[in-house]
Amino acid sequence: MTGRLEALWDLRDTGVLRLPSGRLVRGRGLRRPLADGAPVPAYGVYLLGKEPPAVPWESRWLRWPDFRLPADREEARSVLLEVWERAASERVEVACGGGRGRTGTALACLAVLDGVPPGEAVAYVREHYDPRAVETPWQKRYVRHFPPHGTPGGR
Repeated sequence: MTGRLEALWDLRDTGVLRLPSGRLVRGRGLRRPLADGAPVPAYGVYLLGKEPPAVPWESRWLRWPDFRLPADREEARSVLLEVWERAASERVEVACGGGRGRTGTALACLAVLDGVPPGEAVAYVREHYDPRAVETPWQKRYVRHFPPHGTPGGR
C-alpha cells in the first residue's frame, strides 16, 4: 500500500506526514507560499478564523480561529474523517496560518483516526511532522479526547 501512497506525496517534501497506515498528508503554513514547481494537493482543508482565498484545487474551509479549537467540533470530526479517507488515494493537505498549532492538532487527530492512541498522538506528530506542533493546552486536550475511528462518537 505505501508504494502507491508515496507516488502521491514525496516524503522528502516539507510537511509530509506518514501516518501508521502509510497514508500521507501534507501539513503546511499558509504564510509560507508554495515554492515554484511544488506539488499541489487534489484536496486541501484550511483551518482559519476567516474564509481563505480561493485555490485552484478542491478545498474546504473549517472555521478554526488561531490558538483555539474548531468552531464546530462535529463538523471538524467529519472534515478530518474525510481527509483521512481521501488520503488513501489522493494528495491531501491540511493548513493553517503558521502550520503548527491548528495544523498540528488536525494532524494529531488524523493520527488518532489512523490508530495512534489519543494520548500518544501529539508526540507522534511532533516526532514525525514538527517538534512544535500542537501549541496550546486545550489543543492537546482536544486531541486526547478525539474519538478514534470506529468508537462511540466516531464512525
